[in-house]
Amino acid sequence: MSRIGQTFTALKAQNKKALIPFITAGDPGKGLTVPLMHALVESGADIIELGVPFSDPMADGPVIQRASERALANKVGLKDVLAMVAEFRKSNTTTPVVLMGYANPVEHMGYEAFAQAASAAGVDGVLTVDIPPEESAGVADVFKAHGLDPIFLLSPTTPESRIEQVAAVAGGFIYYVSLKGVTGSANLDTDEVARRIAMVRAHCSLPVGVGFGIRDAATAEAVARLADAVVVGSRIVGEIESAPEGECANRVRHLLADLRRGVDAASK
Repeated sequence: MSRIGQTFTALKAQNKKALIPFITAGDPGKGLTVPLMHALVESGADIIELGVPFSDPMADGPVIQRASERALANKVGLKDVLAMVAEFRKSNTTTPVVLMGYANPVEHMGYEAFAQAASAAGVDGVLTVDIPPEESAGVADVFKAHGLDPIFLLSPTTPESRIEQVAAVAGGFIYYVSLKGVTGSANLDTDEVARRIAMVRAHCSLPVGVGFGIRDAATAEAVARLADAVVVGSRIVGEIESAPEGECANRVRHLLADLRRGVDAASK
């Protein structure tokens, strides 16, 4: 069982839900990513989603787009991201790390070479937004061969037939996008989320994480009552963007601790 699977199994035994924060590697500075990853864990993260900077994102809203732009300006590429994970693993061998990004950097490196390097660095899962299930069978096999869970997005408009396709190749957990639009969008409809999660679970036994539109402890609690994991990205990246110099880690710790309280309140 992968680190991701072990984490969800352990949380289920404790009647708890996973909190999965997202940050962009290299934002706000190349040397700050690993300390931020540790700060996330110290404040209650169960799994870390680490964004690979990319110039032309399709799922990311303006907040995360700006984070990628800052990271690219800091000359952070895929190899740098893997080096950051390897550095994180020197003192944390238990918290799963999922890389979130787009196909171009991975394809440029080569799927086999990337999978080998990612596994060696200590990556546990890979979410490539623009590799749909219809085109992922070979890629997913390469990832799985190196112990990497291939993670896929499902949305409010995903038909049941496509949920079945994703279930056939996915690993780790299913990432359900809670609303139509990009990261950072608002108007979370928990009734609709509940209905769609039930549909996903009818076709897939993997845990379901929900992201997009979760901004505070109240929305985190509401989603945690429905899903196995709560994914928070834009809200955290926004704190990083607005933090005064030297206050970035403290801002993130404070926000994540609040989100953790919200997630845990759902289990009480």
